[in-house]
Amino acid sequence: MVRETRLHADQLVLPLFVRPGRKLRHAVPSMPGVFQLSIDEAVREAAAAQKAGVPAVILFGIPSKKDIRASGAYAKNGIVQKAVRQLKRELPGLLVMTDVCLCEYMSHGHCGVVKKRGGQAIIDNDPSLKLLARTAVSHAEAGADVVAPSDMMDGRVAAIRAALDSGGFGDTPILSYAAKFASAFYGPFRDAAESAPQFGDRRSYQMDAANAEEAMREVALDLREGADIVMVKPALAYLDILYRVKSEFGCPTAAYAVSGEHAMVQAAAKRGWVDERAVTMESLLSMRRAGADIIVTYAAAKAARWLREG
Repeated sequence: MVRETRLHADQLVLPLFVRPGRKLRHAVPSMPGVFQLSIDEAVREAAAAQKAGVPAVILFGIPSKKDIRASGAYAKNGIVQKAVRQLKRELPGLLVMTDVCLCEYMSHGHCGVVKKRGGQAIIDNDPSLKLLARTAVSHAEAGADVVAPSDMMDGRVAAIRAALDSGGFGDTPILSYAAKFASAFYGPFRDAAESAPQFGDRRSYQMDAANAEEAMREVALDLREGADIVMVKPALAYLDILYRVKSEFGCPTAAYAVSGEHAMVQAAAKRGWVDERAVTMESLLSMRRAGADIIVTYAAAKAARWLREG
């Protein structure tokens, strides 16, 4: 009766990694229980999660080919576009979000177009915006309910909002990875999405872990540009940022319990050092307590079942 914070399955989003093929479930060694899935298997996984009470999934694509223009990201029959159409046909009640980024589709693994300046490779921000906007529109055309740009290019929310509006998708919400930090917790994800950069790192466009005020400025900017929901990523190491975002802006706020967090719990639980269920549920509750309205987590289906069991 007096419990202040409640966790409910309705607040959970399950990430899915989709790749070409049929009847494929490629285990990700660094993320126990997580798989690269062909579309038919992704539909099965989503259906099981929906039955457990999870209302939404977010899709990450692994294309058959990569190039320096990330053409697979915005192809009409790209892997994510095909997965969205299939999910909406077979599970019409499922809310389908799509990650909008270029790293999985770029041959060099970076989140934007790369150019050379003075013999050094750098991210070319403005040409990247055009590709990101084109990708978001292609996802909306396929039937995505929410598009979620995660690239951290400057101005990408405004570019995507303008492209969606002019394409007839003015009602498609944008969930912006507004405060996305250059984190060591992303390692296993890059195995799952096959998106590790081939040179350098992403510190020139993802945020410094030391910067809280910058995070507030980034969130404010994305909201001004038209973001409907903002995300803090990672979750546990940035609960202070999550709390401040929710307190200062009062907007719908998401948190991403990232791959490194998942992998650590799984590894410790396998060795009997922690109770997987207890630690997972306490971690998710801490995100809710800090202000998350939405939690993206690889444990979504398990957590929903545990919540139902009580």
